[in-house]
Amino acid sequence: MEKYGLYINGEWVKTASGKTFETRSPATGEALATFAEGTREDVIKAVEAAEKAFPSWKQFPAPKRGEILLRAAAIMRSRKEELGALVTKEMGKVIAEGKGDVQEAIDFLEYIAGEGRRLLGETTPSELPSKLCLTLKQPIGVVGCVTPWNFPMAVPCWKLGAALICGNTIVYKPATLTPLCAAKLIEIFEQAGLPGGVLNMVTGPAEVVGEAIVQHPGIRAVSFTGSVAAGKDIYSKASRMLKRVGLELGGKNPQIIMEDANMDLAVEGVLFGAFGTAGQRCTATSRLIIQEKVYDEVMAKLLSRTRALKVGDPSDPEVDVGPVASREQEDKVLKYIQIGTEEGGKILCGGKKLKGSLYEKGFFIEPTIFEAKHGMRITREEIFGPVLSAIKVRDYGEAVKVANDVEYGLSSSIYTGNVNLAFRAMQDLEAGVTYINAPTIGAEVHLPFGGVKNTGNGTREAGTEAIHEFTEIKSVFIDFSGRLQKAQIT
Repeated sequence: MEKYGLYINGEWVKTASGKTFETRSPATGEALATFAEGTREDVIKAVEAAEKAFPSWKQFPAPKRGEILLRAAAIMRSRKEELGALVTKEMGKVIAEGKGDVQEAIDFLEYIAGEGRRLLGETTPSELPSKLCLTLKQPIGVVGCVTPWNFPMAVPCWKLGAALICGNTIVYKPATLTPLCAAKLIEIFEQAGLPGGVLNMVTGPAEVVGEAIVQHPGIRAVSFTGSVAAGKDIYSKASRMLKRVGLELGGKNPQIIMEDANMDLAVEGVLFGAFGTAGQRCTATSRLIIQEKVYDEVMAKLLSRTRALKVGDPSDPEVDVGPVASREQEDKVLKYIQIGTEEGGKILCGGKKLKGSLYEKGFFIEPTIFEAKHGMRITREEIFGPVLSAIKVRDYGEAVKVANDVEYGLSSSIYTGNVNLAFRAMQDLEAGVTYINAPTIGAEVHLPFGGVKNTGNGTREAGTEAIHEFTEIKSVFIDFSGRLQKAQIT
């Protein structure tokens, strides 16, 4: 079994505590690797390494930084099969999605590498003669990146790639459920030629390592993806130190099906949106809002298709749904199924932990569909598992009202053949992402990603907006008149 220390200043080192933890497959319980359990002292060492590396990395030309990211992407592409299998083994998503996780990481690194030639500022006329005004984008400094377990390749690359191309140095804390994927990423960046100290990784529990990253005065910005509760805690602590904070938090994403929709296409979409990655996406479809005239037709098709889904070993290409990521996740999902039943929801299919020799060592839950009423906890709170609530509505107006009446606003979807309703929905749905005739999942790396309300604090990842999270704007005034000129003074 592989053993990993912490990655600080370009070297794998031991933790100050001497403690370790294991990462295990959620499908089989197999121990995959042992990792160092970092401490506050380890974070301090990582920050010191990042601070030391920052001046030279800042001066390293951005197009050259992009070349390193391109090499990292090429290495990932050459190892895609291996890395995809690792994602599946460590996180539990089915093999096609494991490879997709890696492909998204490749796509983003290739995309963001090009921004090394496009860290664009503005030029604007001066109000005075013989004077030029412009802006520059500059790195923030040492940044902390804290990433989740559900996309252990893609989301880290979203953060690390954007921070690196802008000239920042990094202290990185991956999720404790998927540190092996993170370690492979570190090895890839090292192989691609990233200088020592530019990217440092400290593994360990959030309450120790994450807390130390947030509280360290040398870290000038924190980028976090995870739960609302953790995000609010990070935001309150980091903001008191005037740190830049980027948050991508939860979702309770609706898919609306109108009476004029392509029903087969809509059902195909909700199956993938609700049960892809066993519902463990922040963009997963957790609410299906159906116009009453087609409710029975949609539900008949959906239940038939859902009952036919194959749950099992995620490395098997024939399997549709793998395990949830941990016992804690399993307990949480089963608790919400119990809550849904107690508050009057009707389970139409699923609702149980799967048992038998195939499932006994993993965390497998049946794809579950509730017939529910808007306002129940299962229709308002993020479950993060293979649980879908179906809600009947009268018309478009009620559909949008129900869709918007939650604390989240990440992703949304509407299936309709009415172009007018489609364009109305683009404006009416309170979400950072809206899909027309497509499920709530499927973001592309060249568009901004993030949400409104309790889904975040206004920052966006991916796309050109990714640069904004990791740069400061400097305004520059160049006076070549050869005399003192006084703006606003005549």
